[in-house]
Amino acid sequence: MANKQRIYSVASIRCVDDRYRSQSLAWWGSALLLVGFLLLPVNSLSAATREMAMTIEEMEIDVAPDLKYKVFAFNGQVPGPLIHVEEGDDVIIHVTNNTSLSHTIHWHGVLQTNSWRNDGVPGVTQKPIEPGDSFTYRWKAERIGTLWYHCHVNVNEHVGIRGMWGPIVVDAKQPLPIEKTVTKEAIMMLSTWESASAGKFGEGATPYDVEDYFSVNGKSFPSTQPLRIKTGDVVRVRFIGAGGAIHAMHSHGHDMLITHKDGLPLPQPYYVDTVLVGPGERYDAIITANHKEGRFIFHDHVDKHVTARGKFPGGPITVMEYDGTPMDDWYVWK
Repeated sequence: MANKQRIYSVASIRCVDDRYRSQSLAWWGSALLLVGFLLLPVNSLSAATREMAMTIEEMEIDVAPDLKYKVFAFNGQVPGPLIHVEEGDDVIIHVTNNTSLSHTIHWHGVLQTNSWRNDGVPGVTQKPIEPGDSFTYRWKAERIGTLWYHCHVNVNEHVGIRGMWGPIVVDAKQPLPIEKTVTKEAIMMLSTWESASAGKFGEGATPYDVEDYFSVNGKSFPSTQPLRIKTGDVVRVRFIGAGGAIHAMHSHGHDMLITHKDGLPLPQPYYVDTVLVGPGERYDAIITANHKEGRFIFHDHVDKHVTARGKFPGGPITVMEYDGTPMDDWYVWK
């Protein structure tokens, strides 16, 4: 396997048992929030039982310099922490609801074979987790690839505009040959926000409310940060449609090889420079860093989405930045 870049961070799921504590933060995968991307660690995990704790918190985040937003945050962060496991693992997650409203967690893409009561749908598989209560989810990581999790109570608000989502990556026991060449991985969770509903829970997310901010990993330009790469990197970007909009993600100067859809490998991968990502969809794209230097914008090509409260520029705008590229005085991401 290629020598992938090691990524470490402090924001991750916390193990609740000392048997697992040594296998915790760094290799579970984590949200490297300093650069605005969720970056995956290098280690290949052996099948095992993975037991974790997760809380749901009420907090306020900065989506953009002019937008503070009340959210329900998994482990106090948006997106929620990355759950990174291997095909065949048994996953146990203890969830405590520290908010004033009821919630559940749906594990989007998990097959739930013989574990249907863990699917996280209120009134169908369980009662909602009431404020102050806890619930333990147990499931097997059968479905490989890029999955995600989100609340399933009042979805239009909690998921649509309150940040209740996070990524899951299930490594295949037998990855494709092209996956073995990957040297760096990044996750882009795409979402929408309503400034008129930012300050109060229980409002917004109706057909009459206006989505006027758009984000990647919970940040709108200029609060986003670049994806820093070097010549020769093979970068896998995992796109996740976490909001209610269709995003058209476009990479300047590079073609993207689409290898997976909704976590599953495609029989015939194909090249694009723009990929449409709808609500709930996931696409894996592999990008070869074949320039000697430079900065190449990576953005949503839906015109409205690159605005903030109607003003350009904003939204899911970032840059692929090569090591060694000169830093101009006017450059935003110095």
